[in-house]
Amino acid sequence: MKLTVVGCSGSFPAAGSACSSYLVEADGFRLLLDMGNGALGELQRHIGLYDLDAIFLSHLHADHCIDMCAYFVARYYRYEGGRCDAIPVYGPEGTEQRLTTAYDDTPSDKSMSEVFDFRTLEPGTFDIGPLTVRTERMAHPVDTFGIRVEHGGSSLAYSADTGADDTLVDLARGTDLFLCEAAFTDGKEDIAGLHLNGREAGEHAVRAGTKRLVLTHIPPWTDARRNLEDAREVYAGPSELAVPGAVYEL
Repeated sequence: MKLTVVGCSGSFPAAGSACSSYLVEADGFRLLLDMGNGALGELQRHIGLYDLDAIFLSHLHADHCIDMCAYFVARYYRYEGGRCDAIPVYGPEGTEQRLTTAYDDTPSDKSMSEVFDFRTLEPGTFDIGPLTVRTERMAHPVDTFGIRVEHGGSSLAYSADTGADDTLVDLARGTDLFLCEAAFTDGKEDIAGLHLNGREAGEHAVRAGTKRLVLTHIPPWTDARRNLEDAREVYAGPSELAVPGAVYEL
């Protein structure tokens, strides 16, 4: 299994990074985790525009899903080869309506579903292609799902956006890699049920017993190095900041 960081900026794009988007590949199957602002352009640095097999949208905040509107254009209006077949899109309830409203001018209310096969997420375990995934609700103001992905004895977990949550610890337990948000700064922001800071991300990693911690979703106005230092004060395993283009072989 291979994980590629397509974009990792939190809240809005940074000068050098699109918003949240992560490509998971195994046995020729390609699953994209989120498609935030700017992600579609960056994705084309790694795979072809029509090479995705499925998409997981953790929640419907723009920095995790808004480039789906651009991807709709690419799939619906494709000239060479005609309109694309519908690709599975796993998202919270209301995903189709959210994207249709954001685009605002689709040919019909059901045009999105002509190229996206919308499937409503619920907590549970199921297969996406050759991947076994588990999804759980996270602590965030809107319906939000973290995901665990397993294949061939390897595993990774993606927190999506979340505040401190025991469910996240369980989701990431024993994983080879834990892709964990750290949007806040310890001692600066303290808002329950919204985001983690670097220290909290490290604490969740310790409790989960994950083998590697990668901090992500850090907004441009936040000191990422400070967040990493805070995480390392409590988590002794390998840890680093997510950067666009980083590849992890699991």
